[in-house]
Amino acid sequence: LETDVEIKASAGKFHHMFAGRPHHVSKATPGKIQGCELHEGEWGKVGSIVFWNYVHGKIDGEAKVAKERIEAVEPEKNLITFRVIEGDLLKEYKSFVITIQVTLKRGGPGSVVHWHVEYEKIDDKVAHPETFLDFCVQVSKEIDEHLLNEE
Repeated sequence: LETDVEIKASAGKFHHMFAGRPHHVSKATPGKIQGCELHEGEWGKVGSIVFWNYVHGKIDGEAKVAKERIEAVEPEKNLITFRVIEGDLLKEYKSFVITIQVTLKRGGPGSVVHWHVEYEKIDDKVAHPETFLDFCVQVSKEIDEHLLNEE
């Protein structure tokens, strides 16, 4: 699954929130992401492991956790890839990989955040993670607002 979110912030600043200072994402999205801790390695480096606490759900969101390994970081492309290695998502999916790439918006100011989610369901009863994509869209908008307020 994939989606694009138009934002006003620069591609580099948005990318840096996930690659350079993901522990600040919770400041930008306190209702969605409660925290991000580095468990191994360095922020924004391939092979590093980060632990996310987030709230996800339609009405009153449930607290969830995800331990993710950074699999790719390409600053020149404003791209970062996380593979979920432990946590709530793996109760329904055999694998779950999230790639975030931010590009300049064509023909105007701002940027486009491209979320790409690659996953394998445990079985056919499991839903496709559309609600996770909605969550990503909301997080993108809140981070954008946060970055604009920092300027």
